[in-house]
Amino acid sequence: MLNFDFYSPTRVLFGMGRHREIGALAAQRAKKVLLHYGGGSVKRSGVYGEIASSLEENGVQFAELGGVVPNPRLSLVRKGVELCLSEGVDLILAVGGGSVIDSAKAIAMGACHKEDVWDFFEGKLKDLSALPLAVVLTIPAAGSESSPVTVISNEEKKLKEGYRSDALRPFVSIVNPELFFTLPEDQIANGVADMMSHVFERYFTDTAKTDLTDGLCEAALRTIIKNAPVLMDDRRDYDAWAEIAFSATLAHNGLLGMGRKEDWASHRIEHQLSAVYDIAHGAGLAVIAPFWMKYVYGDNVGMFAQFAMNVMGAAPSRDIEGLALEGIGRLRRFFSSLGLPSTLRDLGIGSGDFEFMAKNATGAARGSEKPLGGLKKLLWQDVVEIYRLAQ
Repeated sequence: MLNFDFYSPTRVLFGMGRHREIGALAAQRAKKVLLHYGGGSVKRSGVYGEIASSLEENGVQFAELGGVVPNPRLSLVRKGVELCLSEGVDLILAVGGGSVIDSAKAIAMGACHKEDVWDFFEGKLKDLSALPLAVVLTIPAAGSESSPVTVISNEEKKLKEGYRSDALRPFVSIVNPELFFTLPEDQIANGVADMMSHVFERYFTDTAKTDLTDGLCEAALRTIIKNAPVLMDDRRDYDAWAEIAFSATLAHNGLLGMGRKEDWASHRIEHQLSAVYDIAHGAGLAVIAPFWMKYVYGDNVGMFAQFAMNVMGAAPSRDIEGLALEGIGRLRRFFSSLGLPSTLRDLGIGSGDFEFMAKNATGAARGSEKPLGGLKKLLWQDVVEIYRLAQ
């Protein structure tokens, strides 16, 4: 086990009706907030009205900015920064899923700096401060409600980049499973692939003697696999949503990666797909993660065999390589059972942009290539091979 520093300051309020507490919590930090959300569903569901009432009852004024879409756009972030400055906002309240939260985090960054917020994503600026953030979660998937990471798409450059800082962790996040009852099946499936991939990025490692976090990762994955099909049959099953939502939060708050080398190649590889083709991040991961596994499993075949037995339910075997491949196959079949794509062809993606995306993923396109991954170092040529496998 490696040395580690665990820091997770986000206060998580979990359970029925708890989103109505947001006004009192916001009043502790702000006089005026930016209420940031996506499309019209937050208003049609009544959640917007309940949150607005909670803010008003606690004397908190608010400006608002909707319009966040999947793969959140830099152009809307810049609009949000201008709004914060003109309105004197001192807290960002994100009401939505990972895209809304990531957009809110980027706005919180930009509102505290005279430089353009994209400079942070390009590595030109490092010293970050940010407005405080609060979250009311409406889609459990990305885990952004307690993570220090934001990912934004620059639609002009066709790039999707992330930025990490503890200043971006929300001070409070409210997770009420009742708010997920109306989510469509495709969003449930995409969310499942996303949260499972967050665990994969931490689980598949060459760090030895990590029994505790191995077990935590495996328990989270088994919990998701058990409860996702329940939600496909009954989207109003509170208990199944509670298990899924708690798993998604734990998958990305840092705990599951403590003491072990993390990877993150699959995410960087997929980010280029959603930057160029604007596909759902979870759908892209459902394709890329298993083929990344096929490409790298030989670097720690025992870890993949352990995954096959402890997560995917494969029977023990002396054929360790066969066992590892069986686990990957079972994962692909599980994703397919949720209606997720299995190949890039299923997503309508051909081979024309493979080199462009691979070079963007590693930085080779900018003349500063940094190999991806922790388990196996991947250059842009390796990324092209993974795209080809995934065809």
